[in-house]
Amino acid sequence: MRFLFVFLFSVAALAQDRVVLQTNVLLDGRGGVLKNQQIVVEGGRIVSVGPGKAKVDYDLTGLTVMPGWIDTHVHLEWHMDSNNKSVASGKPEDSALYDAADAWMELQDGFTTVQSVGSAPDGPVRDRINQGVLPGPRVLTSLNQLRGVVGEGDKQKTFTVEELREKVQKNKADGADLIKLFATSGLGAGGGQITTDEQILAVCSEAKAVGLRTIVHAIGDAGARASVVAGCTSIEHGTFLKDETLDMMVKRGTYFDPNLLVLHNYLDKRDSFTFTDAQLKTIQDGLAPTIDVLKRARAKGVKIVFGTDAVAGAHGRNAEEFIYRVKEGGEKPMDAIVSATSVSAESLGLGKEIGTIAPGYQADFVAVEGDPLLDITAVRKVKFVMKGGKVYKNLAH
Repeated sequence: MRFLFVFLFSVAALAQDRVVLQTNVLLDGRGGVLKNQQIVVEGGRIVSVGPGKAKVDYDLTGLTVMPGWIDTHVHLEWHMDSNNKSVASGKPEDSALYDAADAWMELQDGFTTVQSVGSAPDGPVRDRINQGVLPGPRVLTSLNQLRGVVGEGDKQKTFTVEELREKVQKNKADGADLIKLFATSGLGAGGGQITTDEQILAVCSEAKAVGLRTIVHAIGDAGARASVVAGCTSIEHGTFLKDETLDMMVKRGTYFDPNLLVLHNYLDKRDSFTFTDAQLKTIQDGLAPTIDVLKRARAKGVKIVFGTDAVAGAHGRNAEEFIYRVKEGGEKPMDAIVSATSVSAESLGLGKEIGTIAPGYQADFVAVEGDPLLDITAVRKVKFVMKGGKVYKNLAH
């Protein structure tokens, strides 16, 4: 049975020289809806999209086809142990296995690209996926996380500007795809600024100098605003952002990644985490301002990407973020889908590679049963996943 599974998976994953997919409802990732199109794929890329009568390899009629979804904020190393308790670290070899397993679950959920921010096991998992010896989504990783100060009390260490620049350089040399910076504390600690304006500027400017993006954990407004001024790429969470900061983000083209799934995941699976009652209340209380800032950011025209902050218990359920954004955040379904496709691709510096169904782009597709524009919960019904021309899930017909 095991041999049969491996054999069938290998056959399904092989990219044919030329593949034709038939669709009758196609969302192109940029807000367009196309009807009765054939997608022709060669060498893992889209060659053409249009009406046609070619022999069909994959019939996706009756499904809604979209570009493969992109999650710009996950933590692949976080997992549940045998007692269903959250684990964020462990033996390197164990962490890498869980990292790979979580990546697989996210691919099966329709996410063909994820950004893990991040731990060291992400690196070898990313590399083996790229080599084609491990199935998974396209992975980008920060490998670790930076902050201006670490530790507490006598063991507290404040990094100099030069030390932070050196850390950025080392991350680049180690193969990081981006830099993850903590500008503020977490929601439970109030979200106050913990990395100074000068430190933030040092990290983001050095990252830009070596060709890396910087995404910034910023709960409170002060840390977020300093990050926008410093030219950082994206603000993560942004729970208490003021309108003035959102206006500045629009002017400077800063991306914004509010996350609702992570808060719901903590609350829904509270027994798997070690939260106190006070911390759980803080998480619960954090939902309303997160929804509010999402609505204000959308109204102002901030470039909103799609991130879940998926930790233990959320991997393979990333698509729930769509539902929270629409049902709680008031997003139009199409806006949420565009966030998870072309806008997120642009934020990763991959806007000409993924996130859009058009000639020249990577052949990344997800097809769902139903119409997510009418009922966003259709995103739960993933029937087909292709990444780079290889099929990793096919329940169509």
